[in-house]
Amino acid sequence: MGSQIAAHFANAGVPSLLLDVTAEAAAQGLKRARSLKPDPFFLPDGWTLVSTASFDEGLPRLGETDWIVECVVEQLDAKRALLERVDAARRQGSVVSSNTSGIPVGVLAEGRSDDFRRHWLGTHFFNPPRYLRLLELIPTPDTDPAVLAGVKAFADLHLGKGVVVAKDSPNFIGNHLALYDVVRALALVAEGRYSIEEIDAITGPPIGRPKSATFRTLDLAGIDILAHVVRNLAERLDDPAARATFVLPPFVEAMLARGWTGEKAGQGFYKRIKGDDGESQILVIDPASLEYRPQVRPKLPALAAAEAVTDTGERLRKLFAGTDRVGEYLRATLAPTLAYAAAVTPSIAHSPDDVDRVMRWGFGWELGPFEIMDALGIQPVRTREGLVPAAAPALQLLRSARERGAIVKSNPGASLVDLGDGVLAVEFHSKMNSIGADTVQMLQAGVREASRNFAALVVGNEGVHFSAGANLMLVLIEAQDENWDELDAMVRAFQGATMGLRYADVPVVVAPAGLALGGGCEIALHADRVQAAGEAYIGLVEVGVGLIPAGGGTKEMTARAAESVAAGADLLPPIQRAFETIGFAKTSTSGPDARRLGYLRPADAITMNRERLMTDAKQHALQRVAEGYQRPVPRASIPVGGDAVLAPLKLGIHLAWRAGRISDHDAMIGRKLATIMAGGELPHPATVSEQHLLDLEREAFLSLLGQHKTRERIQHTLKTGKPLRN
Repeated sequence: MGSQIAAHFANAGVPSLLLDVTAEAAAQGLKRARSLKPDPFFLPDGWTLVSTASFDEGLPRLGETDWIVECVVEQLDAKRALLERVDAARRQGSVVSSNTSGIPVGVLAEGRSDDFRRHWLGTHFFNPPRYLRLLELIPTPDTDPAVLAGVKAFADLHLGKGVVVAKDSPNFIGNHLALYDVVRALALVAEGRYSIEEIDAITGPPIGRPKSATFRTLDLAGIDILAHVVRNLAERLDDPAARATFVLPPFVEAMLARGWTGEKAGQGFYKRIKGDDGESQILVIDPASLEYRPQVRPKLPALAAAEAVTDTGERLRKLFAGTDRVGEYLRATLAPTLAYAAAVTPSIAHSPDDVDRVMRWGFGWELGPFEIMDALGIQPVRTREGLVPAAAPALQLLRSARERGAIVKSNPGASLVDLGDGVLAVEFHSKMNSIGADTVQMLQAGVREASRNFAALVVGNEGVHFSAGANLMLVLIEAQDENWDELDAMVRAFQGATMGLRYADVPVVVAPAGLALGGGCEIALHADRVQAAGEAYIGLVEVGVGLIPAGGGTKEMTARAAESVAAGADLLPPIQRAFETIGFAKTSTSGPDARRLGYLRPADAITMNRERLMTDAKQHALQRVAEGYQRPVPRASIPVGGDAVLAPLKLGIHLAWRAGRISDHDAMIGRKLATIMAGGELPHPATVSEQHLLDLEREAFLSLLGQHKTRERIQHTLKTGKPLRN
């Protein structure tokens, strides 16, 4: 855990020193972090910001550090012994914290110096720190309020954390409430009332929780960790009735005795094996016999019926009220969990809103316990401790604007929202924020409206993903019906929309987060500036469905490559890099990685805290206004290489085809892409206009849509979510 925390500091550009019992152990910890999937680092060389040493070598260097995070084994004596050494080596005024998940933070600091205790607090990072936003901060009565405020601000702004200040109670907020829910599920399995498969089918996306649901999540986290937290609660809670609740059933204790602790042990509630046919097969444990058996698909019709309900709260109400096994399960587990949350919130948290944030940010719940109570109509509990404080406007800019009635114009695909201070926003709200005619119309309307009545325009949303790209189903239907004029008009309209963003009379800032693929990437490429989230997965992925980027993406990557070299220099190296980025459908693994791939420019900015992204984009837009934004002049002469670029690109494609690395259809797509990026079939280097490259894009896109194999690829992707190589 220490190495992963160090990795995330590196993501924020902060160098760190990773210490362990020996220098070799510290180096091995960093090596393990570098091999983890998903990657804890934003960039392949991010690990270079982390140095390693033994405690003996490194503790004398603590005088150089601003923040010391203790992450050793969850044993009180071991932590206190190390902290005594830290106290002797640290400089006055440096922050010291423990990444404990449940040991009393105040007890850990007993016997330490006054300055140590004033600069001491708990910092419970959730695992993995890069991907789980929650950070619980646990001050003690001795913690200087300024220290707490400083750590909170740094974690929010630089580490991108959703910070919640918790009380120094057993296992704080998140693990306490999550484990109450889990032990009830385990009890139902032990009693034989529900199977593991049934519970995982119910407690995943149908009720607004991650796909890993209950038992897959426990396998990933470690059943030994589950046992540690449950036992800690059973020992430390003041209420005898609550202590009695936190008990593991005998079959789980038997699993632990056998070392079946989950994914890291190769088996837990689930076990992956190779079948007789060589294919991977996942078995599930039988709690009665402790033997593994094939999974049985649950028969729960209520879940299938609820799939059509898109609103999580409405879907929960429907399932909770059902008279079937799903409803019975939720009333047996969710209802007592909500009641327990209401009862213990005053002792573990400072507000019900904090409890909701912890469960959303740390455990991936779409709705926290009190939000679920609201959805189910349980109003009295919500006001138990008074009104919930409103969320900071900086964290919910679009939501705040909508609530004050600031929608200027709207259609099913997108809305224009007045963000205040002369900034207009285009907010997408289609499924996965896919781009269709409605979205294009609103982008065009946004540019017109901003040019007339606003100082700047922001394109973004507060959804999980910025945009998954064009509406492929619509494109496929038009191609199958051979509506080529309609498709030509669609592509022209989208090109017009992206170019409209690029050459708007006001600065346009695009704010991608999560997926920004295909057309979503092309929108970002045409912004005056981009304000990207740290977790932004940006890419031109059209080749995966047998197409090429035709919303200006190929044009823009070609122009940027040409502009990266001095006049008269060899165009092939930068064009080849851009060709490979598009041809291999490279997608960034983070915001900084998008800069490495050329999707972001040096002037573009990155926001670590996703919830601050729209506020930062708005400020970036206003900064551009203050700098005296001038509408850019359209590129009239983009250098292209003609045959000097096209010939070597085609040779590379041919050699890849001969080696069997690409199919015939891949080679066709590659040749069309190469032709565009060479400026067309020109006999020698020349200069061309943006419109020339846009026309080449559009022609290639339409011709590829006419290919049966491209339509097969689109159909396969729509059906399976995976690419087809044909």
